[in-house]
Parts: sequence; structure tokens; C-alpha cells
Amino acid sequence: MSGVWATAPTARGVAMVANAQPESYWLDRPERPAPRTRHTGSTSADLVIVGGGFTGLWAALHAAEENPDRSIVVLEGARIADGASGRNGGFCAASLTHGFGNGLDRYADELPELLRMGTETLDAICATAARYGIDADIERTGELDIANFDWQVGELQELAVEAERLSQPMEYLDAAAAQSRITSPMVRGALFDPDVAMIDPAKLAWGLADAAESLGVHLHENTRALSIGKSSNGIRVKTGYGTIEAAKVLLATSASKSLRRKLRHWIVPVWDYVIMTEPLTPSQLADIGWSGREGLADSGNRFHYFRLTADDRILFGGWDAHYFYGSDTDPRRTQHPEEFALLAEHLLQMFPSLEGIRATHAWGGTIDTCSRFSAFWDLGMNGRVASVAGFTGLGVGASHFGARTALDLLDGKDTDRTRLNMVRSMPLPFPPEPFKSIGINITRAELARADRNGGRKSLWLKGMDGLGLGFDS
Repeated sequence: MSGVWATAPTARGVAMVANAQPESYWLDRPERPAPRTRHTGSTSADLVIVGGGFTGLWAALHAAEENPDRSIVVLEGARIADGASGRNGGFCAASLTHGFGNGLDRYADELPELLRMGTETLDAICATAARYGIDADIERTGELDIANFDWQVGELQELAVEAERLSQPMEYLDAAAAQSRITSPMVRGALFDPDVAMIDPAKLAWGLADAAESLGVHLHENTRALSIGKSSNGIRVKTGYGTIEAAKVLLATSASKSLRRKLRHWIVPVWDYVIMTEPLTPSQLADIGWSGREGLADSGNRFHYFRLTADDRILFGGWDAHYFYGSDTDPRRTQHPEEFALLAEHLLQMFPSLEGIRATHAWGGTIDTCSRFSAFWDLGMNGRVASVAGFTGLGVGASHFGARTALDLLDGKDTDRTRLNMVRSMPLPFPPEPFKSIGINITRAELARADRNGGRKSLWLKGMDGLGLGFDS
């Protein structure tokens, strides 16, 4: 079965995940902080940030560092890192464009500048963690993008050529070289990108929250912002238990429904699923040859991402991307047993020697997907409300850049960031239902068919690419 990915759950896949805890491993640990107090009553602030994930926390920290006298409030509807920030794989990439290939396709003219800014962003994230003593298990291991099948080899080689042209330190590894880094029957070659770090995302979020509070930022959990509207003093933010009069507001709500209705046309919440294994033994680690601890991802239209944790568990996620009619984000969607069992089978296809290992956790979460796969920004309500969203699954690193840029826009600054065409342009919006659901699910089926047909795209996929409405997991 090593020559093709399984298409349905197997008995051994079901057995691996049958007793997994139905929650994110990152959040299911005793070191998770107690919730902060809810916001109540009527207050005021210079800056209100809606959303306590990476974007909101980075924005709070940047804003407090740049202007210590500014009063800043962060409102989180649930708990810090409850959303995408505590449910992702912990890949912190330098890329601001959802990968090098997407950057070539969409931002070729300014890609050299975006690549430089991306590397600076990754350096800044690591430096900030060190400066504030945030122990987020950061390992700058790089990432191997793996060709599982012969048809993917040429695509990785082409990316390596383009990377060399742009003086990027990416390296193509042939089958033998790739197998020396990762022992698997599913490896035909790989592209190594050194500018990726593995992190513990929840520890990073919790550490950023503590750092922001140390600078005077007020964080409130279990405080859902219900609406924003103009007031005599700026913007009034209404919550379930009070109001805040804000001079400015930054919306960092990821895949959650935006408080600005017009922005809902640019985002679809796509569900992604993940399993986490028990810790590997030294002999199991030796069998799979993963001594470099690189982050791994494969190269099909549907792809997996996987990495080792600090205690040598394997996180394995991705593959299919699910969209549910009406942009459904109901918490019941966090569990998808069939998807977990299929991921488990794929993990065993990747590493046959691990048969018998068990998953301890299995969970899902939403990705704020836009049609260009990378962040976009909006400034509205007379320049008092900024939004950034659309990271499409590579937001751990790019959220730092996204937050800084949103603050620049909100403060009316003319910077290298705000002058980027990427920042000044918007992706194409998605159509209304039922056309949105129909289009997305046809595209998902066509992507699966392309993978089965050696990467050959159908007329539908070519047409979607031509419109700038591509879609991937």
C-alpha cells in the first residue's frame, strides 16, 4: 500500500485513535493558565484588540512596546489560544505568502522584499521569546517538503531553481539524500527550507499574554465582542457584560465571524484535523531516522504536515480540508473520527515501523482561508478599525507581521510594510451560498482527482486558478 495513500479508514487506523482524548494536546496540559477575568461594566481604552490568538497578542505586545502610555485592552471570547493558535501544528515559517510557490504566483514583483521581511519576522519572534523568557520549545530545525510520488519531484526541483535565483537558502535533496534525513517508503525527494522553526504554539501564546500584561495590557477572557459601532469618542465595543469606548480597534478574529459584515465575503472557515501520538521510544526514533527533527510536509494538492514535539511525540495533520455549508464553525465539528482514522493510516504508511503506536489526542480547528491563501488587511470606520485575516494555515509566523502592519495602518504610518502591494490589495471575495459551498466542494473533489492523476489539473482547476480562486488544504 506504500505506493498510494489510503482513501478510507482502516482497522489499524481506527485502533490507533480509538482512545484519543477529544481535544488539542497543546491545551490539555496542567501548565495551562487559569482564565483571566471577564470584562464588565463601562470602560475606555486607546486601543481595543478583539481576539486573543497570535495576531491579537502580537498586536498588543507591539503596541505596548511602541507606546507605553497607550491604554490597551484585549478581548478574547473564550480562552487565550482556544482557536487556531492552540490547535495548529506549531510550524513557525518565515514565509509571509503561504509558502514560496504561492509567493511566486501572486507577489513575484515584490517577493524579494517579502522574503527579507519574512526572515526578519522569524528572527524577531525568536528574539522576543528570548527577551521575555518565553519557553515555547523553539527549535529552528527547518522544514523538508517531501515528494511522495515521482510527479512531485519535478515541481520541487523547479522551486529549488527559483529559490536559487532569488538567493534563498533552499536545497533540493534527491531520493537518497532525502532518505538519509527521513526513512520512509513514501519519500522520493525533498526540498529543504531552513527558515522554519518548530514551536509549542500554546506555550508561545500563553507567554505572549504574560509579556503583554507585564507592559500594562489588560486581557479579558470569556468576553465575546458582540458589535462595534461609531460613538462620539471613537468606537464603541459592546460585549455581553459591558461596553468599551475605544479610540481605535484592531480586529484579530481569524476564522470567526468578523464584526465587520463586509469582510465576511473574503473568508471561509476551513476545518483541518490533527492527531498526536504517544512519545516515541529511542528505538522507534532510530527506525524512522528523523534525527534532524525537521518539520515535514508532503507536496500534493492535499498534503500532510508532521513534526516531533519536545517529548518526541509525532503530530500528524492535514490532508483533507473540510468546508461545511453556511461557514459552519460549530464546536461539534472539532471531532471527525473518520478523518482521524484516515490520518492514522497515513501515518503508518509513512512510517510502517510504528505500527502499534497509539494516539493520545485528536482534534480539529478552523483555518481562516481566503482566495489568495495569505493575509489581507482592511481599514475602515474613518480609519479607526483595522482588520487582518486570511492567513490560511501559516499564521504562526505571519501573524507577527500581520499584527505590526495592522497597527501601522491604524496609526496612519507610512512604512515599508504599508507600501506593499500585498497590503494595499484585497483577495477576490467568495460568492454567496449555495454557490460558495458548491464551488468549494467541487474544487476539493477535483484536487483529489488531480493527485490521483499525477498532478494533472482539470479544466475546472485551471479555470479557478485563472480567476485567482484556487483552493488547497
